[in-house]
Amino acid sequence: MPLYALTIFLSAFLLFQVQPLIAKTILAWFGGTASVWTTCMLFFQFLLLAGYLYAHFVVAKLKPKQQAWLHGSLLMLAVLMLPITPNAAWKPSGTENPTTRILLLLGATVGLPYLLCSTTGPLVQAWYARSTRNAMPYRLFALSNAGSMLALLSYPFLVEPYLPARWQALIWSGGFCLFAALCAYTGFRAARVADDAVLAASGSGMELIGSPSEAEEEPGFGAHLFWVALAAGPSMAMLAITNHLTQDVASIPFLWIVPLSIYLLSFILTFDARGWYKREIFLIFAVPALGGLAYLQWSEAGDLKIPWTILAFSAGLFIICMSCHGELAARKPVPRYLTSFYLMLSLGGVIGGLFVGLVAPYLFKSYFELPVSLAFCSLMVILAVIQEPGQTIGESLRSVAGLALMAGFLGFCIFLGRTMNDSVKGYRVVQRNFYGGLRVREADEGKWEGYRSLLHGSINHGEQWTHPQRRRELLSYYCPDSGVGMAMRLRRKGVMHKVGVMGLGAGTMAAFGRRGDEYRFYEINPAVPILARTEFTFLPDSPAHNEIIMGDARLSLERQPPQDFDVLMMDAFSGDSIPVHLITREAFELFYKHLKPEGIIAVHISNKYLDLEPVLARAAESLHKPAYTVESEDSGDCFGTTYVLFANDAAIFTAPEFGGAGRKARVKPGVDMWTDDYSNLFRILK
Repeated sequence: MPLYALTIFLSAFLLFQVQPLIAKTILAWFGGTASVWTTCMLFFQFLLLAGYLYAHFVVAKLKPKQQAWLHGSLLMLAVLMLPITPNAAWKPSGTENPTTRILLLLGATVGLPYLLCSTTGPLVQAWYARSTRNAMPYRLFALSNAGSMLALLSYPFLVEPYLPARWQALIWSGGFCLFAALCAYTGFRAARVADDAVLAASGSGMELIGSPSEAEEEPGFGAHLFWVALAAGPSMAMLAITNHLTQDVASIPFLWIVPLSIYLLSFILTFDARGWYKREIFLIFAVPALGGLAYLQWSEAGDLKIPWTILAFSAGLFIICMSCHGELAARKPVPRYLTSFYLMLSLGGVIGGLFVGLVAPYLFKSYFELPVSLAFCSLMVILAVIQEPGQTIGESLRSVAGLALMAGFLGFCIFLGRTMNDSVKGYRVVQRNFYGGLRVREADEGKWEGYRSLLHGSINHGEQWTHPQRRRELLSYYCPDSGVGMAMRLRRKGVMHKVGVMGLGAGTMAAFGRRGDEYRFYEINPAVPILARTEFTFLPDSPAHNEIIMGDARLSLERQPPQDFDVLMMDAFSGDSIPVHLITREAFELFYKHLKPEGIIAVHISNKYLDLEPVLARAAESLHKPAYTVESEDSGDCFGTTYVLFANDAAIFTAPEFGGAGRKARVKPGVDMWTDDYSNLFRILK
């Protein structure tokens, strides 16, 4: 037992340690968007399904020694593919389909090692069940999920803060070599034990464990379908909640890991032999949990502070996962059908991932996957409650209890439909893609007061007056008293100005442009330039020469020669999500290469949840550059803003154009410099 347990635990640890490791490594290549993690999860779920399918085929079709030789050969081949460091050739140029690019990149980088780790759980459990009398292989499944959760929880607290990304990849690769040796030994040892058992059984008339005489009827199609559905619901909910949290907070490993850890914890508790799942408790609590989550994602529910938001969604997700996975565990078959059970479980996970990762972005014009997943999970809970032994689901639904529950389900779906309608009602444009959801809203407040807004998630990314005589007036975050407004005042009359802008938004920065000026906008979302030209007029009205460079701003600047910008302005947040790769020391080293000696870098850091000023202060300190914080108040037409301005010489901030505004950027104890290898969200929570 210890040998099987150690092999499974190590494979599960490696399996889920590599997910945040590789996702964080490529996050910066694809704009830091939350969809990178969703796409990675989809890839890993597909490989998990492929691994379970492989295990099912191997156990069903091959003899023990053949299994050991095949698996051992594949493990050796995977070792030859190490280390798992993504090749820089996979960096996007800005025109590719990002989903396809990420899937191909992951396949080339971690495909075979991950596939073989994913086969270990069902394969080794089958070896254990075949070679050990009175075996309890499902406890090994709980152990496997414990290893997975330990890997996830250790990453943001023990691995990410202390180890550079390149060392993380090397150490993981070393761990995989150890696992490969251990797994190969386990396979050959299990084959030898199985051969001995066959000889002993043939001489004594004994039946082998897992043989056809094992007393239980083979599960039918309906049972397999219900396994898939019960597994799909929590997978959908977990990924939809992850999207909801990361869209407007930050695309960082911690906010990826929390929902996934809860998902795994529910597997541990429900498949453990001690029976932590009590259906009379969890199925009752599932009702307020589903209702609470539905209310929290309603547009009129109001905003909670980030810790309470995470706690509320985590609690609701835990109850949903416990309910569905508990019912799965209660319906697990005898070990003879173990691999088919895991295959259906994995298929359900993939269906959930496909829905959130691929179907929803193209089927829905807004983030509707969360209410849809809540409706699906509520249906699974109802079916679990009403299903009676010996009855079909149709017969159970026609009972009094079944009809009452379905009436409640109908009311729940009506409320969810209302929340979906409220999220898009009254907007001129509603659309979404890989990079997030965009909406254009128009407020008609009279001939002179009407205006149009661009929203990314729930965050305003630019406004414009609709009256023709007011269209070039500066609004929202770009008013004259804002940090970037003061930086733009330094322009000398008659001198052409060159400005770089990271993040196009509604194109408001183009309103600063004069004839002869050159403005270069860096934008990763292909939908934004279309909206900026069709729904707003800052770009068409500007007398300056405006150019839009598609692709991630940092990658684009890395490919370009020095641009000699007078002002380089960054406002590249997706919703309220932080582009971590744009505020590291290495990023600012790059930005300074593109700046004139007397130029200014203006970084817009207004944010609901996070205090980014100390992070930028540390970056300036490490580069021996001055950084000043300029804050402006909300004045009706203009939003309250916080900018951090960088320069080569602190004397520039004493110029009359600044009028004494601003102060030296604040350094906060405990907040260290962020690099491409290190960032720490916990230290900057508001």
